[in-house]
Amino acid sequence: MEEIIFVTHNKGKIASAKRAFEDVDFKIFEYELDEPRSDDISYISKAKVEESYKLVNKPCISLDCGFWIDALNGFPRAFVNFSLETLGIKGILKLMEGKENRNCKFTECLSYYDGKEIHQFMGEHKGKLSEEILGNDTNEKWSDLWYIFIPSGYQKTLAQMAKEERLTRKKYESKDAMKEFAKWYKEK
Repeated sequence: MEEIIFVTHNKGKIASAKRAFEDVDFKIFEYELDEPRSDDISYISKAKVEESYKLVNKPCISLDCGFWIDALNGFPRAFVNFSLETLGIKGILKLMEGKENRNCKFTECLSYYDGKEIHQFMGEHKGKLSEEILGNDTNEKWSDLWYIFIPSGYQKTLAQMAKEERLTRKKYESKDAMKEFAKWYKEK
């Protein structure tokens, strides 16, 4: 199999990718890519994978995520990093005070580009927001949202779960873009 490059600086995304690609020759190129301003994660992921390919000139992947909170009309959507930099998770929880509907979801788009074609794989992970910041720091964390996101079917935030629990948990109402890509890639 050919080598695939994942261009990112996000340590949590790197850890997730390594779990999904156990038998693929997979390399990390640490670099912070430009992120176009858009509410469309598939557009952002496509732009990032095209930039990645220009950097490494080899088949590569890019992953972009959004976070949608039902009670806030989907806010922050694709603007997760901006929201975390300005409001932080304390600010998001403040916006949620008094809200009964705490449903939320992560959406993700993984783009693969081999220099000829771009293939995209969508994922979604449903859950709810905790009422407070809960859990411990981990090197697998790719966002501070881990402290307030409770996956569907669970009563704990991702940050409260032990590594083994996160790795072996059943993913209720969930579809993983990296796993979808890994399955497609092995079959191609």
